[in-house]
Amino acid sequence: MHWRLPKIGWVKFYQSREIPDSGTVKQAHIIKRASGWYVLLIVQWDVSVPQPIPHGEAVGIDVGLTSFIATSNGLTVKRPRFFVDAERKLKLLQKRVCKKRIGSNNWRKAQKKVAKFHEYIARCRKDWHSKLSHQICNDAGMVFVEDLNLVGLSRSILGKHCLDAGFGQLFNILEQTCFKRGVYFQKVDSHKTSQICPSCGVETGKKELSVRTHICSNCGYTTDRDVAAAQVVLQRGLAAVGHTVKMLVEGKFTGIPVKQESYG
Repeated sequence: MHWRLPKIGWVKFYQSREIPDSGTVKQAHIIKRASGWYVLLIVQWDVSVPQPIPHGEAVGIDVGLTSFIATSNGLTVKRPRFFVDAERKLKLLQKRVCKKRIGSNNWRKAQKKVAKFHEYIARCRKDWHSKLSHQICNDAGMVFVEDLNLVGLSRSILGKHCLDAGFGQLFNILEQTCFKRGVYFQKVDSHKTSQICPSCGVETGKKELSVRTHICSNCGYTTDRDVAAAQVVLQRGLAAVGHTVKMLVEGKFTGIPVKQESYG
């Protein structure tokens, strides 16, 4: 397909998806990446966009570095280390760049290999986030996540691992996936989600990172630490959309130990 761009002229490119018949192309952004050039088209058309409403089964999600996500129904997913696992090869490629004469053709080729490898890591992470988002939406009508201070996390002592996990990208992709599949999505307050018992609501105090089990001294409720935090997130989400905790207790998980499942 060909498009005529200002100051550039006619440009041939591969069209990845169809443009709506009633839509009008308003802008075209030219993007350069390590793998080549891309055109981002912004299209405007008059359609009524339905907003998902709270319905169906609700799921609370807690994110972390030990378990990448833990859901309120007991699902835990291990964190893939996209950048950390690729550091060894990345270090080798960067060493090759240092050994080339700056400005030479071999130096440019070595630099391009480093850039392509960075893009490959980013694409692997994005693809995994997309597949995980669809898995979360499979049996859910409502999804609630923590409203985290992602900038603060990136500047912490574990900032490298937080950036490698890509929590912000996961939330963005999950929100888009929920919208496309008609699932209600909302962020809730993340304050002390790991310090409150989801069964009785008593504050249990701050836990060390090495403590991976939630044990309530008041009611005796015991479960995985991250799952308990996800259950608190679910309670806050249901309260935000008008459901009461009492309704959640009747026939739901709160106060009832759930079967733990782990997927790596």
